[in-house]
Amino acid sequence: MKSALFLDRDGILDELVFYESSGEWESPRRLADLVMIEGVAEPLQRLVDAGWLLVIITNQPSHAKGKTSREELLEVHEAILDRLGVPIAASYLCFHHPQSIVDELRVACDCRKPGAQSLRDAARDHDIDLSQSWMVGDQDTDLAAGRAAGCRVALIEHPRSANKRGTVTPDVTMRDLAELVELLLRG
Repeated sequence: MKSALFLDRDGILDELVFYESSGEWESPRRLADLVMIEGVAEPLQRLVDAGWLLVIITNQPSHAKGKTSREELLEVHEAILDRLGVPIAASYLCFHHPQSIVDELRVACDCRKPGAQSLRDAARDHDIDLSQSWMVGDQDTDLAAGRAAGCRVALIEHPRSANKRGTVTPDVTMRDLAELVELLLRG
C-alpha cells in the first residue's frame, strides 16, 4: 500500500479570494481570480519523487450557492493542476451544499469535508494506506476529515482562513508545504 498526502486546495495550493458579494475570503470562482501560492510545486515534486501520492480533496460549493457555474469551477481546477505541474494522482471535488439553491446539489453528504468519504474513496481507488498518510489543510473541516479517515493531520495557518479553525488540534502546525514535506521526508 502507498502513502499519500491529501491536499486541501484553496489556501494550500492557491490563494483565497475576497469577494465583495459575500464579504468573505473564498475559493476562486473564475479563472481570472486564480493566483497560485508561490513555492508549492518544488516540495510536492520532492514528495512524489520519494514515492508519495498526491490527492486533492476540496469542497467547491460556489455553484450550489449560485455564485458561479460548475463549468467555471472545473476550469479553475484544471488550471490549478496545469499551473502546479506536479503529478496529482486524483482530485475529489465535492460540489454539494446543504443549503444549495441547485436542487440536485442540496444534500448532506459525506464527501463534503469534514466528511471523510473522498479520502476513503481515494484509498480504495489508489491502494492508499490511510494510517500512513497525511491530510493537510488550512481549516478545521480539513483536519476533521483527515482524522475521520484515520490519517495524521497537518495545519498550514493561512491568514485568510483563521476564522475557520481552532476547534480541531492538528498533529503538526507548519508555515507552509515546504516545511511539511521536510518533516514527511525525514520520516
